This record gives sequence, structure tokens and C-alpha cells, in this order.
Amino acid sequence: MKPNNPFLITGYHSPEFFCDRKVETVTILDALHNGRNVTLIAPRRMGKTGLIHHAFYQLKEQKSDVVTLYMDIYSTQTLGDFVRLFANTVLGQLDSMPQKALNRISQFIRSCRPVFTFDEMTGTPKVTVDVSSAEEESTLKEIFDYLGSSEKRCYIAIDEFQQIAEYPEKGVEALLRSFIQFLPNVNFIFAGSKQHVMQEMFASSKRPFYQSTQLLTIGTINRDEYADFATWHFANHNLVLPRELFYTVYDKFYGHTWYIQNLLNRLYGYNRNVEKGLVSYAVEQIVTEQSYSYANLLKAYSSGHVRLLKAIAQEGCVKEVLAGDFISKHRLKAASSVRSALKKLIENELVYQTADGYIIYDRFMGEWLRKQVF
Repeated sequence: MKPNNPFLITGYHSPEFFCDRKVETVTILDALHNGRNVTLIAPRRMGKTGLIHHAFYQLKEQKSDVVTLYMDIYSTQTLGDFVRLFANTVLGQLDSMPQKALNRISQFIRSCRPVFTFDEMTGTPKVTVDVSSAEEESTLKEIFDYLGSSEKRCYIAIDEFQQIAEYPEKGVEALLRSFIQFLPNVNFIFAGSKQHVMQEMFASSKRPFYQSTQLLTIGTINRDEYADFATWHFANHNLVLPRELFYTVYDKFYGHTWYIQNLLNRLYGYNRNVEKGLVSYAVEQIVTEQSYSYANLLKAYSSGHVRLLKAIAQEGCVKEVLAGDFISKHRLKAASSVRSALKKLIENELVYQTADGYIIYDRFMGEWLRKQVF
């Protein structure tokens, strides 16, 4: 069933509702087809998850019997959390017959007792495991052994992979690397949004995953390609989205996919030809809906942090936050205080450093900040 609104802001449907990324898709497919793992890096909400699902869709189109699995580990805090999520994602997915799946899982998973349920629609086993801290590494090894024993080609995407660097247990990267390198039938996509952490993990000679993958960094979707995509979908619904107005939206949000897509979703939902006033109304509606969340979020920060956020929001993009002109213009504190505040805001993903300068990570929050009086 096709979605009612072609501008998806969650999930993936089909190539018809996916814009561009042709070069990136080919790069991923070529790497996986030739047995290379991929490290995919992009700022949050730039479209990396959609790209993963798009690549997996193409893989299934090329060969229907391959297995594609996706897991987002952003919410995991420990190795135990990872192992449980990994088990729930993988176990039972590599066998077409339920009984065979049960037998193989029972054969390999011995360190803990799996709990089996079945998908009502497909009959596929769904497996959950309760892993004690003493058995985490053993269970992890058993899951990888289960993967390696399969005759099927399997592709696994682990999103927000940088999260493993935050686990309290030592040596998690080395542990995963030791298992992954011996799986000839399985290839991985390691995706992450914290660029400096991901690059350190995969490009530093001191880290276990050094030069073990093909690196791919994605940025904005091509402006003209996105315009073609957007105007076509509006026209297909007998609505007009002027190309120049789309360019205004694209530039306003610096080409950041999710924010543009969210706005297009609203505009399409109004079922009216798009004009400048309607765009302003849609932005105002979205920002107003989020205003309470933004105000509540800022309560956890000092006045210095908030003043810096507002200053960056007012400028849109700041090349040198520590420049004297910027500090004096916005009546900020000493450069040392600004440096400390900036560090925390970047770590907490409220501010993001692009090639052009520092911006507010959440573009709608940036719109809201510009209108606030502190």
C-alpha cells in the first residue's frame, strides 16, 4: 500500500519515495557485493538510515534470498544491551522453516535460554534472550557462530555504531572485530552520526577496526535532484510547488534532509498550491508544536550556554565562534567561557560544526531561538 503522503519522515517504502543518492547507493552495493564492509557517516537526520534501507531494498531486488537486517543501537548503554538487541535482531532470521530455525538456535545458543515466540503473519520465530553479565561475551560469540554457520548471504546494518565507544566495558571494539573478521557470508554497514568518533574508530591505526571497511560520508542531496523529486510529487497530485520556492526552503535549512522533508510533508498535506505565505505558516506551525520541548531542554543549561545558542541561531552559521567580533556583537563572556560552552553544546548535539562553520543542529530549534528573548 502506497503512503498517503510521498514525503516520508519515518521509515522507508520504495524507490519511488526515495530521492537521489544514486552514487552513494551504487557505492554501498558495490562494496557489499564484493565482500567489503562499509562505514557510513552522516550528521543525524541527513538520511543515512533511509539510504541503508534503500540499499537493502536493491539487494533484495537483485537476489531475493539474501537476508538484510537493521539495528539501531543508539539507546544501548552496555555490552549486555548490545548483545540482547543483536540476538533479537539476528536469531531466527536466517532460516526459512520455523522448525529449522528453532533447531539451529538451540544448537548454537547454549549460554542462556532463548524465549521463542512466532510472528503471527509470517510464522518466523522471534527470539528474546536474557543474558547475565557473566555470559555476555559467550552469548555474543554464539550469535556470531550462528551467523557464520548459515548458508545464506547476510547483510547487517548497525546504526549509531559510535555508541559502543560509550560502553563501560573495556575492549568492546576489539571483541566485535575479532568475531566479524571471520564471517565470509556476512557483511556489515557500520553507520554513525558523530563524525569525529566514527573516523577515529575506523581511520586510526590504534583502533581495532582500522582500515577494515570502506568509508563513505554523505552530505546533502543535490539541490536540483531534490527539486525535481519534490515538484514531481506535487504535480502528480495536481498541486504546484514553484521550483524557486523549493530552492528557498532548501537553502533555508542548508539542504538538511529531514527538515526539508518534514516541511514538504506539511505543505503536501495542506492540499493547496504552495506559495510563500504557506511555507511561513508551515514553519511556524512546526516550531510552535516543538516550543515547549525546546524551552524545557534549555532549562538544563546555564545562561552562558543559552546566550551562545541564540547568538549562533541569529547568525545562522558562524565561521569563528571565538572571534572577538562575534563575542562582542552578542555580548558573550570571555573566549575561554565561550570555548567551554561550545564544547558542551557540540557534545550534546545542540551545535554542529560543518565545513562552513557552526550551526544549530536542530534547524527548527534554530528558528525558535531566533524569536526568543532571554
